[in-house]
Amino acid sequence: MAYTDVCKKSLLFEGERVPCLVDGKEIIILWPDGGEPRAYDAACPHEKVSLARGDFNGRILHCPAHGWVFNGRDGSSLQPCGWALKEYPLRIAGGMVQVDVAQVDVAAAQPDN
Repeated sequence: MAYTDVCKKSLLFEGERVPCLVDGKEIIILWPDGGEPRAYDAACPHEKVSLARGDFNGRILHCPAHGWVFNGRDGSSLQPCGWALKEYPLRIAGGMVQVDVAQVDVAAAQPDN
């Protein structure tokens, strides 16, 4: 795994969204209320609109373009169902938030027909 420093941990707060650029890839870090920070690809699986300006209320993330809704704890789509955000491994080391964009844990998937 090749982790890259993204930001200082002191810039990340529970209930917030932090947009970042890692190795030329736009990602978002969500720290859901009562959960752990998670790193996701910032491209909405619908039409690849950036979620960096999406509304995050500490639990759910809304796509700013077409209203898709995602669970901040696991990246799964709540509306419509059956989709997911790509998730990247995240760790905190030496006071820095680090992400490995070369590894994908959850691929954006189209629902089974």
